[in-house]
Amino acid sequence: MSLESVRQFFSDRAPDIEILEMQQSTATVAQAAAVHNVEPGQIAKTLSLKVKDAVILVVAKGDARLDNKKLKSTFGAKARMLSTDEVITWTGHPVGGVCPFGLENPLAVYCDISLQQYQEVLPAAGATYSAVRISPQRLAELTEARWIDVCQ
Repeated sequence: MSLESVRQFFSDRAPDIEILEMQQSTATVAQAAAVHNVEPGQIAKTLSLKVKDAVILVVAKGDARLDNKKLKSTFGAKARMLSTDEVITWTGHPVGGVCPFGLENPLAVYCDISLQQYQEVLPAAGATYSAVRISPQRLAELTEARWIDVCQ
């Protein structure tokens, strides 16, 4: 179960971080921002991409858009979004609950610099109704992410 793998991730690596489980869906940036009473940018969305033969995750602020030219320049090839089935297979998380924690497969994680304007962001936590409050720096540390600039 996806939420359980995230729960185990935090139990092992950051027991001080609490998983917030809401009654309402937080599957979209707009829903999550409303439920958590934050601006949409503070929702840290995790995008599942395929570049060449590699599947990667890019975590960016909720209202940011990927810049295809920056992506291609950063990764040396064109990137494509994974299908819903591919997302579940690779991450173990449902669309709307995808996060860089408790992954089904080891994937490279990248954090877009757009997150750095916030003291605290809210990425999903493996389910369409769960999230965590975390600093962008701690998110990057826990997931061994590399900082990149790939958003507009």
